Amino acid sequence: MSNEKKGVWAAFLAYAIWGAFPLYWKLLEHVPSMEILLGRVIWSFVFTVLVVIIFGMRKDLIADLKYLWTHQKSFWQLACASFVISMNWYLYIWAVTHEHLIETSLGYYINPLLSVIFGVVFFKESLSRAQWAATAIAFIAVILLTVNYGTVPWVAILIALSFAIYGVLKKKITLDATRGLAIETLFILPFALGYYIYLFTTSQASFLHINIQTDVLMIVSGIVTAVPLILFAKGAQNIPLYLLGFIQYVAPTIVLILGVVLYKEPFSPVELLAFSIIWVALLLFSGSKIIEIRKAHHKSA
Repeated sequence: MSNEKKGVWAAFLAYAIWGAFPLYWKLLEHVPSMEILLGRVIWSFVFTVLVVIIFGMRKDLIADLKYLWTHQKSFWQLACASFVISMNWYLYIWAVTHEHLIETSLGYYINPLLSVIFGVVFFKESLSRAQWAATAIAFIAVILLTVNYGTVPWVAILIALSFAIYGVLKKKITLDATRGLAIETLFILPFALGYYIYLFTTSQASFLHINIQTDVLMIVSGIVTAVPLILFAKGAQNIPLYLLGFIQYVAPTIVLILGVVLYKEPFSPVELLAFSIIWVALLLFSGSKIIEIRKAHHKSA
């Protein structure tokens, strides 16, 4: 199998696992969203550090930490990124366990287009007319949903916004996926441990207080978090970015199907219309990007 095919499979598996995440978090519906987040941070840190040690990357991890400490801008960027992704994780967990799967799916459909706008604003990236049109079309869909709901779809917007901000903060920091996750969770670890101590001392903790199944699910959340991230890194290394961008729509599509078919969340004709408009925007955006890259490839050939 070629490296590109391996990359496609790795990326597809990563996004498929992310799309199936609601099935996992639903098993922890009886645990408060904040405690699920705390467990996810703590056990992700434990698991990734174990992987770093087992695969002989301890010296590399120490070198990464030294580099960040001597480059304060990168240090604080990654610290901010850690807090932003923690907020994204919390929103996602809360939305899944409070019957907002469809809105979660919407957030991850909007995210790529929001990332494009941030690219223009923060990195002076340029867009074609088709890409601007795609962004405008998606914005119309959000307005349509806002009118239909009678309120702004805050969950979707905050999920999209937090992940787009995370992308901006991480853009200039290149770290190995496993070591990067270890460092990111390290920034949040003191807060997570402190809050957990509070939960235990006030007899509010679910961990070790409900049943063995809950405890195992909380611990395994660290592995569940790390595995798709590592697969994603492998995919990103071996396939073009435009292809990676197209594959990423696998995750919100699975989430949408789970919300409508499995969990029977309401999905009105207006929501179907809005999602259809977003799909048109994504096809227009992805298609224009593919044409743009092919033209550039022919010119350089």
